[in-house]
Parts: sequence; structure tokens; C-alpha cells
Amino acid sequence: MSGFLKSSIGRKVAMALSAFFLMFFLIIHLAVNITSLFSADLFNELSHFMGTNPLVQLALQPVLIFGVVFHFVMGFVLELKNKKAIGVKYAQNNGAANSTWMSRNMILSGLVILAFILLHFIDFWIPELNTKYVLGDMSGLHDGGFRYYHELVEKFHSPLRVGAYVIAFVLLGFHLAHGFTSAFQSMGATAGRKKTMQQIGKAYSVIIPLGFIIIALYHHFNH
Repeated sequence: MSGFLKSSIGRKVAMALSAFFLMFFLIIHLAVNITSLFSADLFNELSHFMGTNPLVQLALQPVLIFGVVFHFVMGFVLELKNKKAIGVKYAQNNGAANSTWMSRNMILSGLVILAFILLHFIDFWIPELNTKYVLGDMSGLHDGGFRYYHELVEKFHSPLRVGAYVIAFVLLGFHLAHGFTSAFQSMGATAGRKKTMQQIGKAYSVIIPLGFIIIALYHHFNH
């Protein structure tokens, strides 16, 4: 495995596979969260299932964390290798004529997204771990009902936090717009399929971030 990751092609393939996994996770995450717009009960039930199911908690959750860390580490490794290969800094790339702003600033958008992930962990994941595994409360209940919807709404009360979420998801959209197509190219997508992949990627990079933005704004203005 280490030998595979030492090659340029191997690193790109590994980066693409981690990207596919994270993009699939975003679909699932949005599908669960969007139910909060029309049914607090359904959102609570889905959140409780995801938060207490042993398969999700003990198998999928560690894999997800590994996938996030691996994707960002591999992204920085590829960036350093690219800098070394061309002998100039990424920020000094004069390839505007044959590359997009998104492709030239993947590291920038990635750093902002990473900061957002840390904020998201502080807002939701760490308190959840504390409640379940430190306090030992796996019930998901508060004042006689599930607490998940109430906690979600409370997090979007602050306009500063909502603003941070919106900015992060806009940059996520830029990141996905380039990353989606790049991932398929790394896996051998032919030039004939590139246009189709770009169209699907554009749709994905708009729908997913927009969905999360709508959720944040909805709960902020309906608090």
C-alpha cells in the first residue's frame, strides 16, 4: 500500500477514492438534515438511529473520520509534490488561461472547509460524544422528547455561526465543482465523458451546498 501511495498515479487514485466516499457521505448527510425542514419528528428519529446504531457508530463513523483526514492529508501531499515538480508556488501559478480559479485554489478552499469541519465537530460531534460516552446517556431524550431537532435549531440562532456556515458551503461548492470532475479523471474517465462529468459535477456542486445553506437559513429565520 505504501508503495502504491508513493507513485503519482497511486496518490491521485487514492485521493479520488476518498473524494467519492466523502461526496456520497454528503448526500446521506443532506438527506437526513433536510428532513428537519418539514418534520421534526422524522429528523429526530433518523438522528437517533444514526447516533445509536452500532454499525454506524463503531464502523462507519471511524471510517468517515479516517476518510476526512486522509483526503486532506493526501491533498496537501499532492500539492507539495506539484510545487516541487514545477518549482513555483501554487499561488504564483500563471495558468489562468488554461485553468479555472477553482482548480488553482483547491488548497485555499480546502483549508476553509477544514476549519468549518472543526467548527462542525465542536458544535455537534464533540457534545454528542460527551453526552453518549462520558455522561452515559444514550436515550437521546431531553424534557420528555428527542433533543436532536432542538439542538439543531439552537446552533443556528447566532448570525455569526450561520454566516460562517454559508461561507464554508459556498467554498465547498467551488471545491466540489473542480474536485468532482478531477476525481473521475483520476479514475480513468475518458475525454468523451468529461463534458457529462462536468455537467453532473456542476449540478452536484450547486445542489449539495445550497441544500445545507437553505437548512441553516431556514432554522435561523424561523428560530
